[in-house]
Amino acid sequence: MDRFISYFARYLVVERGLSRNTVSAYEGDLTALADFLSSCNISSWDQVDRDALLDFLDSLRDGGMETSSIARHLSAMRVFFRYLAMEGLVKSDPAALLESPKLWRVLPDFLSCDEVDALLNVYNDSAEPLDIRNKTLLHLLYASGLRVSELTALKLTAVDFESSMLRIRGKGSKERLVPVAPAVMAMLRRYLNGARQLLAYRQPESPTVFLSCRSRALNRERVWAIIKDAAWAAGITKSISPHTLRHCFASHLLANGADLRVIQEMLGHSDISTTEVYTHVDRSRLSAIHHKFHPRG
Repeated sequence: MDRFISYFARYLVVERGLSRNTVSAYEGDLTALADFLSSCNISSWDQVDRDALLDFLDSLRDGGMETSSIARHLSAMRVFFRYLAMEGLVKSDPAALLESPKLWRVLPDFLSCDEVDALLNVYNDSAEPLDIRNKTLLHLLYASGLRVSELTALKLTAVDFESSMLRIRGKGSKERLVPVAPAVMAMLRRYLNGARQLLAYRQPESPTVFLSCRSRALNRERVWAIIKDAAWAAGITKSISPHTLRHCFASHLLANGADLRVIQEMLGHSDISTTEVYTHVDRSRLSAIHHKFHPRG
């Protein structure tokens, strides 16, 4: 895949006359994309579809990247795939349907409550340590709305079973408390006292909650794969990511009457407008509220 990035860089210099610094910025952005795609077992640019690009953009956002920087990555992708299509190196341009970088507000596919239930029940019948870990991870993501970076960095000392709270250090090193349902906290306790102890056999002193089979902290790519595998097993055909469960967390809270400001606090957003991007209210609920509260509804 790197070979085509080099071809593209030469094209930008020779045909477009761009500066070396601009071309280097394009190369860096596209190399990051290639590395992400490789972690998802995509080895050819012709295998890339729109969902894969959205997953990459979600990973940048979950990693705390600024919107302006994400827009730059999106711009690089659009120019790159336009070039590949022009040269006949890909059959179609997967970036053509993405929104303008200046207006980029892409959200992952939204899951209904029934789809979330199906996803969370995938590992119910398994006693395997990795399946217990995966089940706990999925439940905790949906119950807390954590970013994937916050989940992978979650430490044992950040879990407060007495108050059913997680102490999360989010973007900008801002700390917040996130409440978690007692049932999910009980599930987390069982995982910590059982499966995790088995997974920690190589590094029993590891401070991280979610560990791999080699006793290492799970990385973002592995969490991504766990969710994709669970979605497939649940029969969910939508393209989902860890960010999907964060979006569902906020949307389902809002749909059941939670205040947007409270959701903002739990998600760790500094600006309420950011929270509004992650949440939506279905039309029937809007109509019901209008009929109930408007004087002439």
